[in-house]
Amino acid sequence: MSYNHDKVVAGLISEKDLSKIREAVCIQVEKIYDSCKEKDCIENAKVLFKNPESMQRIINRAINVKCKRSVVLDVFTDVEEVPFKRGFFTVDVKFFIKVSLDFFVPKMTGGTRAIPRQGIVVFSKKVVLFGSEGNVKIFKSHYVEPYSPAASSLQQDNQPIAKVEVAEPICLNAKIEDVLDKLFDDCSCIDQVPGRILEAIEDEEDVEFDSDERGTDEARHEGHIPSRRVVVTIGLFSIIKLARLVQLLIPAFDFCVPNKECIASTDENPCELFETIEFPVDEFFPPQKFDFPGALEEEEEMVQGMEEHHKHGRQE
Repeated sequence: MSYNHDKVVAGLISEKDLSKIREAVCIQVEKIYDSCKEKDCIENAKVLFKNPESMQRIINRAINVKCKRSVVLDVFTDVEEVPFKRGFFTVDVKFFIKVSLDFFVPKMTGGTRAIPRQGIVVFSKKVVLFGSEGNVKIFKSHYVEPYSPAASSLQQDNQPIAKVEVAEPICLNAKIEDVLDKLFDDCSCIDQVPGRILEAIEDEEDVEFDSDERGTDEARHEGHIPSRRVVVTIGLFSIIKLARLVQLLIPAFDFCVPNKECIASTDENPCELFETIEFPVDEFFPPQKFDFPGALEEEEEMVQGMEEHHKHGRQE
């Protein structure tokens, strides 16, 4: 691998590198005009299932439920101008979160069996961000067949673009609650979930129950009105941005030409590649708390947070 030390490469630069700027370049990029970070605790959100009738039989017989994992499948956004607030926009964000659950159902021979299932949680929120003003249409030329008239297509208008970055959600809790005392129709609302979101839910075979597992209150369990439902509590970290396409003038050193060769991985040298991998000591001997990066600091912050929470609770 060779490097040309007379050229500036991607990475940190020094003061002497500034003298090597060759030109000012006009580029078109998405400039972030405003952004905010959110820490949402989605408490007791109802879980929607792909096959509500089949799932209701499992829910009615389960004595407990555990949430194993949650994943954001997709995010829908909608941007609207705020009346009488020039340059500001409301951003409606809808998260579709897949949750993996284990339902624990009693067995007629004693003990319980775990039935794994997946569901969807829908969470909506609205924020207000600054997106500036601008009302132009952007056209982009595209290839056409020979001897046909030249054509161009509208790529987009220059309205603000909503962007959402989300970390892996944290599944905090799951429970089965009785809804007999609720004065509303607890519909499944699964029809409101887009089809491509439902495709991410695995198709699972229906569960057969023995006669001793069917419970004593069969009429209530098999009724058309659900008597129980599953709710989960999820911790969600996200960053919401408003961006616009703009032209920026930036200094440029040169074309960004790769300065190293690719490392090949082929069938001929798998063992040679394996030899370059260090032995995973931490996988066999997990680091202790004082060796784990940031563990002591995180523990101290959690303790302080709990003390402040209890302190505020006593004051109220």
